[in-house]
Amino acid sequence: MIKKILGIIMFFFSVTLFAQYTEVINSNKPGFSESPYSVGVGVYQLESSIFHRSAKAIPTFSNPRATGLELHYRMGLFDEKLEFNLTTSLQQSEFAFVNVFESSHSKFGFGQFTLGAKYLVYKPTYEDKSKEVRSWKKRHSFDWSRWIPHVAVYGGLNFGSFLNDFHARGGITPKLGVLLQNEFSDKLNVVTNIHYNYIGGYLPEFSYVVTGTYNFNDRWSGFAEHQALFNKQESQSNLGLGVAYLFNKNLQINSSLRGTFQDNSTGIYTSIGVSYRINKHVDKYVELDEFGNKIEGDKEQTYNKGFFGRLIDKIKGIFKKKDKNAPQLEEDKTPEELETKKKSRTRVRKESILDDITKKDAKAKKKTTKAKEKAAKKKKREEEKAKRKQEKEKQKEEKRKLKEQEKLEKEIQKLEEELKKEEEKEKKEKEKKKKGDGDKEKKEEDEKDDQ
Repeated sequence: MIKKILGIIMFFFSVTLFAQYTEVINSNKPGFSESPYSVGVGVYQLESSIFHRSAKAIPTFSNPRATGLELHYRMGLFDEKLEFNLTTSLQQSEFAFVNVFESSHSKFGFGQFTLGAKYLVYKPTYEDKSKEVRSWKKRHSFDWSRWIPHVAVYGGLNFGSFLNDFHARGGITPKLGVLLQNEFSDKLNVVTNIHYNYIGGYLPEFSYVVTGTYNFNDRWSGFAEHQALFNKQESQSNLGLGVAYLFNKNLQINSSLRGTFQDNSTGIYTSIGVSYRINKHVDKYVELDEFGNKIEGDKEQTYNKGFFGRLIDKIKGIFKKKDKNAPQLEEDKTPEELETKKKSRTRVRKESILDDITKKDAKAKKKTTKAKEKAAKKKKREEEKAKRKQEKEKQKEEKRKLKEQEKLEKEIQKLEEELKKEEEKEKKEKEKKKKGDGDKEKKEEDEKDDQ
């Protein structure tokens, strides 16, 4: 199996290479599949989603429930066709054991951590039917070459040593894959991923996922997806639907709902997420013609269009808006002659030394004024900062004094209470003593009377 996959990869690397950068964000979410296209050099993209998965526990060990945050970070480096990515998830997982009796426990941690890279190795070219004007049938017929997919290869490493016990599969294991995409129309795309995962580790896994995406308009799109995973012990699959909203060219919001199937157990998977990119992409070069205008594409050939095709092009040229700034060629004159004529008509006024000095003085004055304004703003900020700090210290000191005063009042009150108690105690003792002396005197008097 590994030899076959490596053979396929080597074959694809031998094909002519292409790439594509999009002006708006190109996110893989909310699906599980991955497009063969990279984000482009200078683009840093984060795709995240909050998910909840729930299903019935199956015999022996299983992971029936999980809730957490999934993160997929993508960036383009070195080449437009190359992308590096990191896929991970932080989740609260419930692990279950079902045999004669059933038990479960929960654990928080990483459920996945995969570093990978993909490279676009083949991009087919499709016929532009919008230029077909001679036949309505040919213009609206399906282009069967669209069954030829865009192709990318994927390679990655799974790090399992620090994951939750259920997800750890023997430390570091490789992951290989082929990513395909068919663009059946401007609105309908189908993405297919085939992966061979955990190679050489515990329970190597073969998986595939097929996703169909349809763009309703410039903002809304929907998808339907089927995924299946197979290893020696079990097989899993899921069917899902989802929707995505393009908030702006760098931000997308998405949501999905799935049904999961494993042995005789069924469950649900829900998610809501956001994809955001930081776009620092810069085109490497721009092709210009001899007049300095940008070349948009190859000029359309007209010699094989026939009489009516050339006639339609002539009519279009009459109503086409001309660019006044572009050089206009006169009949029977070459561009060199027109340039010479233009130079002869144009008068150039040479700048004097006085003008040069005046400009330099104005520039220096502007620079000095700007520096003074900057220094004044900085001084004002520092004074405001010092004032705020002083006010804070003053408030802090007042609070400290108030606290000490309250503490002192409490101590005084406590001492007064203690003094009061002591006075009452002394009073009671005096009364008791007085009473005892009175009883003694009375007793003596009684004794005298008896005598």
